[in-house]
Amino acid sequence: MKRRIGLYPGTFDPLTLGHIDIIGRAVKLVDHLVIGVATNPSKSPVFSLDERLEIIRHETAALAGDGRATIAAQKFETLLIKFAEEVGASVIVRGLRAVSDFEYEFQMVGMNQRLNPEIETVFLMADPRHQAIASRLVKEIAMLGGDITKFTTPYVAKLLTQRCNELRNQ
Repeated sequence: MKRRIGLYPGTFDPLTLGHIDIIGRAVKLVDHLVIGVATNPSKSPVFSLDERLEIIRHETAALAGDGRATIAAQKFETLLIKFAEEVGASVIVRGLRAVSDFEYEFQMVGMNQRLNPEIETVFLMADPRHQAIASRLVKEIAMLGGDITKFTTPYVAKLLTQRCNELRNQ
């Protein structure tokens, strides 16, 4: 039987509870999940690409195994569908929080389908507790000295708070 490989792409700056929720559910659907960490300078990342990869590896270690998929975090700087082909993914996993997410994702699916009709896209709805969480807003709250512990793990909250303090003190 062919091994089912899934790809969950994003910038993950920072990794939030919403991301972790989607990862935790995606590992039930595939045999191997690649978390594709994109370089997107237009989003003004707080963490470097290598830092985001390390954070993801740290935070997802407990989600793999025990009958669930293996997990790997890899960077990519190419077209999403090309990266999916490179890692052998048959499915792209996307998380949806709101209707506005769907409009953008709907266009992406159409384009990706035209580029490679063999790769399916699966949408997972965010858990209602995490629907309002957006990395951009978490960064903004952290930069203004707010409490981000409701939006991410203690490990990520500590790293993000430290980084934002450093940036404010420059």
